[in-house]
Parts: sequence; structure tokens; C-alpha cells
Amino acid sequence: MGSEMASNNDFPLNPVPMSHRKGFFSMTSILLGFTLFTATMWAGGKLGASFGFYELISIIVIGNLLLGLYAASLSHIAFKTGLNTVLLSRYCFGDKGSKLVDLILGFTQVGWYAWGTATIAIVLVKLLSLSPEYTSGLMLLFGFGFCLTAIVGFKGLEFLSKIAVPVMLFFIALSFYQGLIDLGGISELFNIKAESSLTYSAAITIVIGTFVSGATQATNWSRFSNSSRTAISSTLLAFFIGNGLMIFIGAFGSMVYQQADMVDVLVSQGFLMAAVLMLFANIWTTQDNTIYNFAAAGCHLLRTTKRTWVILAGAAIGTLLALLGMYEFLIPFLILLGTFIPPIGAIIMVDFYLYRRHDKLDFEHYAFSNINYTGVFAYIIASAAAYFSHWIQPIIGILVAAFVYYVLNLMFKHKSDHKAQQKQES
Repeated sequence: MGSEMASNNDFPLNPVPMSHRKGFFSMTSILLGFTLFTATMWAGGKLGASFGFYELISIIVIGNLLLGLYAASLSHIAFKTGLNTVLLSRYCFGDKGSKLVDLILGFTQVGWYAWGTATIAIVLVKLLSLSPEYTSGLMLLFGFGFCLTAIVGFKGLEFLSKIAVPVMLFFIALSFYQGLIDLGGISELFNIKAESSLTYSAAITIVIGTFVSGATQATNWSRFSNSSRTAISSTLLAFFIGNGLMIFIGAFGSMVYQQADMVDVLVSQGFLMAAVLMLFANIWTTQDNTIYNFAAAGCHLLRTTKRTWVILAGAAIGTLLALLGMYEFLIPFLILLGTFIPPIGAIIMVDFYLYRRHDKLDFEHYAFSNINYTGVFAYIIASAAAYFSHWIQPIIGILVAAFVYYVLNLMFKHKSDHKAQQKQES
């Protein structure tokens, strides 16, 4: 009975057993649905205005490869343990210390949910030439409507993504083909000159920052993988190829039409119905994944298995933020939080690969400390280093977090071993 209840709730506080694992197609459809996100195209639009074609491609490849490897490494751990990021954080932050991770990850997700809820309402009113008075009502409708597939759980996300992802890929291909015709051929793409300047490291930071929060929480789905190969390949496909595609399409739209958003580009190309369908598919497949992430952090924070109520609460908070107009101010802050999120994943990776990969983790009977200060201090130091760095901030955060956590563990282990030896000699 307990296992059945956990299954219906997608195991919010327990490892996913092998009997409930999924294959490559299921994992890839969900993760691609998550990463094919309109906000990523906006980032691509900024890059398209700043670099020539060949520089742009190198930035997209390097940035998304780093992002994909980071996400894939966490996904492998999720497969091995059946645990997501917030559950894994107990090992390196402690039982109470891990609540810091819940708050950081949960807040970013409800903030993105507010942005998505507001965006689809505002854009739909504009596309269909509706009265602005409909905006608030549409925010309420979409704010609670888009969370329904997340309430169903993994199966709901999978069902929607298997329909929406092929539709989105078709519209992307259609728009790209039309764009090449309007441009005058692919050769013209190579001749477009940059109009503004942006440093290479800043560009890489933008690429990684677009989805590093989502990459850190990809474990919410990859822990359902039936093999390490499934976890790693589906994650790489989503974050390296999928996220890279969205950045490229945003840059392409900016170069050709001075519009980064695919919806705006489709409208300018005369595909109004395709634009509306693209808007729904794009936003919905990310919104339900986003609120699903919020529920994972919220259930862990409150130590509750009532995932449906946590999802509804998160949807209500996100919708309220959208109605209050706070989404306009949240985006810069959420992007800033991209600096503070990568150290969490880095600490989890170091903790697992150095200290736990050969152990069979008995999560339900493990004696967690209240606060693991090595994890907390490593996180604070790494976040500060990333924030004040002028280089690629997410990379700085990951490297410093991994190094400091390793060194602190060596120091504390040496100290405890020395005390144990003195006690034995006495």
C-alpha cells in the first residue's frame, strides 16, 4: 500500500524503485519538452546581435556542452541512487541544512512559473488582438491549468511531451526553412555582421545560465531512468542539443527578423495558427515541468508526500506573482540566481563520486547529520567566488565548490582520524 501511494505521488521523499523506471523515449520526450523553452531564445537573440555566425556556433557548442555534461553527471547519480537533487542534498548539507537547497531551487521555479503564466497571457492577448481586460483572467486560467499535467505526475508530463515536442520541432524546422528563403539562402547567413559587442566569457555565461537551474533539477526525471545510458544520453540530448537548438533559433530570428522569439517570427512569416500552437506547446511543456520541480523542493522542505497540494500552492503563488506584475522584476533576479545554483550540483557530484559511488546508499535508514557544515561552507564560499568573478560565473561556482568541499572534507576527516588515534593510544 505504501509503495502504491509513493508511486502515485512520484516518490517525493523516497528513491524510485527499478520497477517504476522508464526508457530512453520517455525520458527524452520529457527533458526535451522542458528545455525547448521560449526564454532560451531570448538569450540566443542577444548572442545573435553580438557575434558572427562561426563565433556564435562555437559559443553555442561550448556553452551547451558544458551545460549538458553538468546535467548528465547529475543524471547518472540520480539513476544510480533513485534520488533527485533535494534528496541527494541531505548527504552533503545535512537533514536541516538541505532545506537551504529546497528554498533556493523552489523559489527559482515558482518565479519562472510566474513568468511563464504572465507571458502566455500577454502574448495571446496580443496575437489574437483581444482586449487587455482579458489578461488577468487568462493568467488565472493558465496559472492553474498548466499545473494539471504535473499533478498527474511523470505520466502526465510524458503524455504531453510526446505530443508537443514533435509539434514544436516541426514548427522550428518550418520557420527556419522560411527564414532561409527570406534571407536569400544559407550563404547569406554566413555574411551577417554583429551589431553590438559582448565578451566571449559573458556569452558562455549566458548560454549556461539560461538553463543551469533546470539542469540542476533534471534529476527529478532522470532518477526514473532504467539505465545509466538512458539517463546520460537523454539528458545530453535535451541540454546539449535541445537547449543549443533554442539558442540558435533565437539568434537566427534576431539576425533575420530582429525578433528572437519563435512565436513573433512565425507571425512575421505569416503562420499565425502555427504561432498560437507553438506558444501553447512551448510554454505548457515547460510550465508543468517547472511546477513539478517546485513540488519536489516543496515536498522535501515540508517533509510531506502530499505533492498535489504543494503543486496547487506553488501554482497559486506563481499566478499571484504574475497578477501583481512581479514577473517583470523577477527575471533579472532569477538569472542572478543562476550564479548561486551550480555550486549545489557540484557539491552533490563531489560527495557522490569521491565518497559514495561504491556504497549502496540506504537512504531511508541513513543517519543524516542535522547540518553538514562542510557542504554549507563550501556552498557559501563558491557562491561568493562566482558572484564576484568576471569570468564564466557558473564554471567558477562549480570549480570552487568542488575544490573547497573536497579540501574541507580532507581537513575534517584528518582531524577526526587524529582524535580517534589519540583516543586509541590513551
